[in-house]
Amino acid sequence: MIKNVHIYSISGFKVDKIKIHNLLSFLIKQLKISINSLEINFINSKEIKRLNKKHLSHDYSTDILTFGYSDIKREIDGEIFISIDDVKENSKIFNVSLQNELFRLVIHGVLHLIGFDDIKEADRKEMKSIENLLLNNFCKL
Repeated sequence: MIKNVHIYSISGFKVDKIKIHNLLSFLIKQLKISINSLEINFINSKEIKRLNKKHLSHDYSTDILTFGYSDIKREIDGEIFISIDDVKENSKIFNVSLQNELFRLVIHGVLHLIGFDDIKEADRKEMKSIENLLLNNFCKL
């Protein structure tokens, strides 16, 4: 287990914390990052919609919200909120396993925390490419 990483599930969804820690260990090595503090919260769509509205003024559900508190790009201090309802829906839409979609979102959140952005189309494509590469390499282990 990685020190200073806390994983919570308030959605009733049973999360395999060991697999999440294994993924984070992989990301630390691949991205050459450190984790000072990271909280990953698995919540439902109602709760993520509330957070999205409160913090970003977006009145809709989303699959992930990421809040970074570090000014140093390669040192993570932040929170990731993942909507299990949206993970389930996305896994059906994209025809991937629930686990792979969950891993993809954790990777996505970590990339945000180290400075990647997906607002512009070019940035979104770059981020998605890195996401896919990391996910594929992790799943091969």
